[in-house]
Amino acid sequence: MPVLALESSCDETACALVENNLVLSELVRSQADLHRKYGGVVPEIASRAHLEAVDLITGAVLEKAGKTLADVSGIAVTLGPGLLGALLVAVSFAKGLSMATGLPLTGVNHVKAHALAPFLKTPDPDPEARARDSGRGEPKFPLAALVASGGHTSLFLMEDFLTFKTLGRTLDDAAGEAFDKSAKLMGFGYPGGKVVEDLARGGDPNAYKITRPMLREGLDFSFSGLKTRVMTLYREHDMESGPSDSREIRDLAASFQAAAAEVMVTKLLSAAKSTGAKGAVLAGGVAANGELRRMAREALEPQGIPLFVPKPSWCADNAAMIGFLGSLQLEKGQNLLGRDSEPKTRWNAEDLP
Repeated sequence: MPVLALESSCDETACALVENNLVLSELVRSQADLHRKYGGVVPEIASRAHLEAVDLITGAVLEKAGKTLADVSGIAVTLGPGLLGALLVAVSFAKGLSMATGLPLTGVNHVKAHALAPFLKTPDPDPEARARDSGRGEPKFPLAALVASGGHTSLFLMEDFLTFKTLGRTLDDAAGEAFDKSAKLMGFGYPGGKVVEDLARGGDPNAYKITRPMLREGLDFSFSGLKTRVMTLYREHDMESGPSDSREIRDLAASFQAAAAEVMVTKLLSAAKSTGAKGAVLAGGVAANGELRRMAREALEPQGIPLFVPKPSWCADNAAMIGFLGSLQLEKGQNLLGRDSEPKTRWNAEDLP
């Protein structure tokens, strides 16, 4: 029987019905339009929007799958990490459902769930997914995994579905945060990651010299210097006075993207080699970036390290990944939540709640 999953860690309200790694039904309601004029996520606005959406989206997911709560075997909810007020919405809603139905409830680590997203499947895989996965087969453990998003950038060794060892993490900004802040410095709004990628397609990645921070220094990351360099170049070349899609802006976007991607790819390759991993995972919102995906494949696969990346919609925050990890935890009786369980704004992947 399927597991009902809920996600509200930041600015997407999501629900899914998942049977093991098979996604039967899912919906994601984005809040990007609500936060755009503020240049970033406003926690109070995010919480209010989750409150308005969580009940409606849950009912819609069940209806879409032709199921009711009587057909569900358990409930999974993002317990952390994330924004406290946002997390509280789905956690409180899930507790209510659990108490009303008697269904077991498990709390899921959002970052660990991202790393499992490449395992997700749909009843009828689309041609793009079949082409993407052709020749790679199923991911085999151990896996080196990079989860890069707006709030997190971490490298893990995945020994199995439930056992993670942290190899490295960002010491300051997350990769996605650096993309968003750099876009803002170049005069663009929130979210900025897609804007940077689109501009970079028409730019020269070698036009501006941007140092690759900590490129050969262990497996930790630092991205704050990248956005500082973007700001310096933007001002030095007086880009504000020109059109927003000028050659200089496109070159700056391409140069920044190449620097950020090279750091991530180099460290993922180093992690895979040093741990003897049988493959590598690239996941999280930043993994939707086409240039990063291309660079990662070109670096890892000639080394005999298959790369597994979710389709773009499963790189972003979603409930399908929460449902898959939740179903594995329910089978093992792990992370079961009671009435007094509280969300966790910070939560290491190795730790139980």
